[in-house]
Amino acid sequence: MNNVLFAFGLTLFAGLSTGIGSALAFFTKKTNTKFLSISLGFSAGVMIYVSMVEIFVKAKDSLTAELGLKTGSWVTVAAFFAGMLFIALIDKFIPSGENPHDMYKVEDIKDYDVKANDPKLLRMGTFTALAVGIHNFPEGLATFISALQEPTIAIPIAVAIAIHNIPEGIAVSVPVYYATGDRKKAFLYSFLSGLSEPIGALIGYLILMPFINDLVFGLIFASVAGIMVFISLDELLPSAQEYGEHHLSIYGLVSGMAVMAVSLLLFI
Repeated sequence: MNNVLFAFGLTLFAGLSTGIGSALAFFTKKTNTKFLSISLGFSAGVMIYVSMVEIFVKAKDSLTAELGLKTGSWVTVAAFFAGMLFIALIDKFIPSGENPHDMYKVEDIKDYDVKANDPKLLRMGTFTALAVGIHNFPEGLATFISALQEPTIAIPIAVAIAIHNIPEGIAVSVPVYYATGDRKKAFLYSFLSGLSEPIGALIGYLILMPFINDLVFGLIFASVAGIMVFISLDELLPSAQEYGEHHLSIYGLVSGMAVMAVSLLLFI
């Protein structure tokens, strides 16, 4: 039960960091683009390294123990790419103009006149919040399952996803604020979009935990690795480069990999 509470707490922290992005939008005068660029690159580095070096390997160990070396190896790879396909399909069905990948800056709130009760902008903000929520659902499951099985790798994963959620919080808040002129409503939409992460964790726990064995664990872990690598390549790195210089995002990426590598070595 302690492990479950720990895993749920980490997932809640990661999800609700969309509220940090929303707060930044209203209480800071300027976006620190260099910091965001490095931070998002760092998150990508953490997630790619831990997915390929730790999570994928543990998934393969579980599946080969259950299915044999050849079959287990093939199933691991299939589950890895199935995770990628799953998150790619989620992306595919979100309209591009309302996709959380569309980056906003704090300055955007000050650059536009508020258009109170503008239904088009409110719709955009609502759909952005929904899109972020849909994206966060599998991320919540990934964080939760990682925390349950391997608490040592769960904390850096949760921090990486939390950093990733900060600009998404800005992306939700800005159009809602444009439309309504209501900071509380903009913050609420942003905050609620992050709640899908712990909801994903809770649903995953209720549905999957009765069936958890080495086979199911291996399939889930391999899929989680695929989801996190796809998120890193499709969302984190492009966002990092959009916020700052190309080299800053790569420095962040390498730093994230190095920190994750050292942290894993410390627990050997």
